[in-house]
Amino acid sequence: MFRRPVLQVFHQFVRHESEIASSLVLERSLNRVQLLGRVGQDPVMRQVEGKNPVTIFSLATNEMWRSGESEVYQMGDVSQKTTWHRISVFRPGLRDVAYQYVKKGSRIYVEGKVDYGEYTDKNNVRRQATTIIADNIIFLSDQTKEKA
Repeated sequence: MFRRPVLQVFHQFVRHESEIASSLVLERSLNRVQLLGRVGQDPVMRQVEGKNPVTIFSLATNEMWRSGESEVYQMGDVSQKTTWHRISVFRPGLRDVAYQYVKKGSRIYVEGKVDYGEYTDKNNVRRQATTIIADNIIFLSDQTKEKA
């Protein structure tokens, strides 16, 4: 007596779950980062045994805002927060260009993706690291140096 309704519910559940599973396979996602800032250190190239070399440098981005009650530009104090990003370049052509031409203080635009990883430091402590894997780098002219 109850067997038939239970089977119907079960079949509907199984069909629903399979539709969800197939839609998850086709679902797209996005991991994209765009940064515009100044290079904090000259790049270094590192290579671990058996792996491709990587060019690594740091990039500073600044966030600025006015504090105070008035939004008028002359009023309120300007506050600034600097965020440092670790940039890693694995692509062979871009890796070599970045190593040769990226210099401390230069203004660049970086496109890439965020990567979260772990490593073990010298003291055998597990640490987490966030890295931007660069896909593209655009060198911007530095207007302050051009005027000098």
